Amino acid sequence: MEIMGRRLKMKEKVVLAYSGGLDTSIVIPWLKENYNMEIIAACINVGQDDDMDKVREKAIESGASKIYIEDVKEEFVKDYVFKAIKANAVYEDKYLMGTAVARPLIAKKLVEIAHKEGAKYICHGCTGKGNDQVRFEAGIASIDSSIQIIAPWRIWDISSREDAIDYANQKGISVPVTKEKIYSRDMNLMHISHEGGHLEDPKNEHKAEELYLMTKTLEQAKDEPTYIELHFEKGVPTKLDGKAMSPAELLGELNRIGGENGVGIVDILENRLVGMKSRGVYESPGATILMEAHKDLEKLTLDKMTYHFKQTVAIKYGELVYDGLWFSQLKEALDAFIDSTQETVTGWIKLKLYKGNIMIAGMDSPNALYDEQISSFGASDLYDHKDADGFIKLFTLPLKIRSMAKNK
Repeated sequence: MEIMGRRLKMKEKVVLAYSGGLDTSIVIPWLKENYNMEIIAACINVGQDDDMDKVREKAIESGASKIYIEDVKEEFVKDYVFKAIKANAVYEDKYLMGTAVARPLIAKKLVEIAHKEGAKYICHGCTGKGNDQVRFEAGIASIDSSIQIIAPWRIWDISSREDAIDYANQKGISVPVTKEKIYSRDMNLMHISHEGGHLEDPKNEHKAEELYLMTKTLEQAKDEPTYIELHFEKGVPTKLDGKAMSPAELLGELNRIGGENGVGIVDILENRLVGMKSRGVYESPGATILMEAHKDLEKLTLDKMTYHFKQTVAIKYGELVYDGLWFSQLKEALDAFIDSTQETVTGWIKLKLYKGNIMIAGMDSPNALYDEQISSFGASDLYDHKDADGFIKLFTLPLKIRSMAKNK
């Protein structure tokens, strides 16, 4: 047996990114059939809310020699989610990229486990049509370019999720989907994504009551508003309603509160990195609250030029993250710029949540650039209404010159 032109030794080790979902459940028996390798499963817990004892049991019963279960929820929120929030990173105006933000951390942990085990191969269950294959492999290559990748979806004869279900049934492996409810889902503390099934036809309205796992529909959401207050320190949320919380605790509580109020649902037809359009429905209640709160607090604490330029940076930052370039030099350089802008983004913001809406109900900062005396309609020492006359004459001078030239 050869991989990439190299003959495998007996019982080489391969680290498998394992979740216990449809794709990774069938990878273990397939690897055992096709490669003479020791399979080490690695479940990186970024908040997917699975029963890890059952995940462990299933991996071993399926044929893995051992399984690592790494709880990295705090690291995920602190070093990945909060960076995306500080950047205001949104892909194509809507998608907060919960999947894309988690992949680089998972890739990092897979490499660490491969090093610990002396494994030269990492296997993932990403399809050949998706973005995640690029994100995983770009992340792995950025950390250790010597590790080789096994990507079954690009090799085997299984060509659809229906085929995958049939294969699982043949092998006696239970999977969490059926042909009737065949959605592909990804869950972590930042979001839940839903793809496939009836969503593949953009003419269909998505079936909210069938899809949502974290969020209530607008019809089911609370009939009275919920008020919350968030405190930020240098762009990082630290307190909810006056209570200090760890990053994962804070995001988890915002998921609960936002979910009750129907906040954070996105239905988007997005442009995938691999060249096609795809439709996804995303639930991101807590992250949506944080993103909106942070953007509004920045409006209070950043000057116009910095805020406008940061909007441009946010678009590029979002593209880099979506494309799997978390560990790229440009992304790291943008992080340095963003961190410098966050020095003044400290303060509190009160929000009103109601039926999917997020509204500002007050905010303040010791670094506020808003001055009521200057901005009010009344007179102030720093601004004289008469000064506007000269300003407008100079500002409109190019327009007047162009008009004169056109009318000659």
